Order: sequence, then C-alpha cells, then structure tokens
Amino acid sequence: MSRYLRALILFVMLASCGGGDYSAPRNLDNACTILAQRPNYGRAFKAAERRWGVPVAVQMATIYQESKFIGNARTPLQWTLGVIPMGRQSSAYGYAQALDSTWEEYQRADGGFGRKRDDIKDATDFMGWYMTNTREKLGISLSDARNQYLAYHEGPTGYARGSYRAKSWLVRIAGEVQSRAEMYDVQLAGCRRSLR
Repeated sequence: MSRYLRALILFVMLASCGGGDYSAPRNLDNACTILAQRPNYGRAFKAAERRWGVPVAVQMATIYQESKFIGNARTPLQWTLGVIPMGRQSSAYGYAQALDSTWEEYQRADGGFGRKRDDIKDATDFMGWYMTNTREKLGISLSDARNQYLAYHEGPTGYARGSYRAKSWLVRIAGEVQSRAEMYDVQLAGCRRSLR
C-alpha cells in the first residue's frame, strides 16, 4: 500500500472521529421546523418531559435563550488591552449553558458521569433535573418559563434573594423566554407527531 493511500486512510479515520454537527437548525422561530430538521431533539425533549415533567416548550425556549440551539456554545472570551485573551466569562458550555460546578453536581446526583453538555439528550435531562429541583426548593411551577428562567440564571439562592430585581435586562429576557415558550407551545400543538 502506498504512503499516499495510507495517509489518506488515516486522515479519513481521524476525520470521522471528529466532533459532531453543533450548528443551529434553521428558523428558530418555528418549533415544528426545528423538530423536523433535528428529530433527535424531539426525542430528547420528550424524554426529559416524561422523566422530569418539564414541558417541551419550556425546555426549547430556555435552550433558545441560552445557546440558540448551538451544541458547543461557550461564553465570549474576555480581552485585556483589546488583544490579549484572558479566558472566558464563565465555564458555561453546551446547549443548556451549564456551568462546570452545576454540571458536576448533576452528574453526582444522577450518576451520569459519562454525560456531555454538548449532547442534546444529556442537556435536556440536565435542564429537567435543574428545574425540578427549582420547583422543590422554590415552588416554581415547571410550566412557568419566566420564573424558571430567572432561577436558572441566578441559581436558587440568588432567585430566593431576589437578585434578578436589580437586573432589568434579565427580567426583560425572562419575559421573552416566557413569550417564546408560549409561541412554541402553540406551534407544537400542530406537530405533536414530531415528539414521539
């Protein structure tokens, strides 16, 4: 076998081991289009809803706000003097933008040490776990996308202290999450078959 052919085979094998497609679906304003393009999303949302009780529309609206459905999303880099990278704003990563510490807590609590934040099934399960804990600690309904998002962003302690009240931008965004969840819920009524 020639060197060229061996190199080509090695390259193809290495390329096939590369990362997945983390790009966002087209038309993020239509829940049915998202599910039609990414059937695995529908299965993941439905599995989390069955396990944790978090409505699909609430999961979708939260993921939209956190990552715009980009699986390997990260927070922006911080720069010094405009040219020297100083690290990221936080350790948030993946569809659900889970912080390292919160993800590790989820893994310990649920025994899912092989789970990945850039896997939609694992990310939706994490959100279900987190929002169920929020309901138990703070009494926030799983269908209340606005307050679930505020608690998701601020953490249970921050939410209980009302830290979000001093952040008008966050209150506005939480309202947008609620509106998007309502929009997705109406749309999903017309394409429930995508959620099997």
